[in-house]
Amino acid sequence: MSETASSPEWWFYHLSRTTLERAVGPLLEKCLERGWRVLAVSPDATRRGALDEALWTYTDESFLPHGQAEAEGLDAAAQPILITSSTDNQNAASVALLMDGTDLPVDAPFTRCMVMFDDGDTATRQKAREQFKAAKDAGLSARYFQQGPRGWQEA
Repeated sequence: MSETASSPEWWFYHLSRTTLERAVGPLLEKCLERGWRVLAVSPDATRRGALDEALWTYTDESFLPHGQAEAEGLDAAAQPILITSSTDNQNAASVALLMDGTDLPVDAPFTRCMVMFDDGDTATRQKAREQFKAAKDAGLSARYFQQGPRGWQEA
């Protein structure tokens, strides 16, 4: 099991140039390179399915090892990246990838909470603003990145 922090870092990713499914691969790859497991959470079954497909086809050379919690017979605990509708940390993840307005307590037991939100989704964008403010108000590290012509740019 990876160690988790009692004061997670909150990183926010504002999507404005590509879909979440296209943008998330490099971020998840970096998490795995650090030895971090990821809990990828969305209440939207369509999003979970699209993310599953995107991770299988991330690059021509390989895929990002993952599984959907709802899949029959899946050992959720064994998944380096677990795609799920629940914030229950079934795979002992260090990173929570929060999509589609998913919320966690500001002091959630993760090393990093990554919030991804689309520029065109007003409700999710507003939720991300609230989460950013809550993290800052709690004295936690909160960083904001926006897609630019050369990838993620910190703002």
